[in-house]
Amino acid sequence: MSFLGFGKPQPTSAERISAVENELKVVAEMHSRMVKICTLKCIDKTYREGELAKGESVCLDRCAAKFFESHQKISEQLQKETAARGGGMGF
Repeated sequence: MSFLGFGKPQPTSAERISAVENELKVVAEMHSRMVKICTLKCIDKTYREGELAKGESVCLDRCAAKFFESHQKISEQLQKETAARGGGMGF
């Protein structure tokens, strides 16, 4: 219920917990995809050395940075679209 009947109703504790759980799932899935994609792209499949080569390490750093940057941009765009439609949890 909203304060004095104005604005949007506040989310319940269960709704907040569900939102946090969903966000954690999204982050875990994003991490899993990033590891898979960057590993395939950057790590030599012959595993000649026990440690990462400098080129592999640099590639992984750049891949992860680009992955997070693109994820951030997509998230911002989705938030704008959700807000424009009047959605969102309104914490």
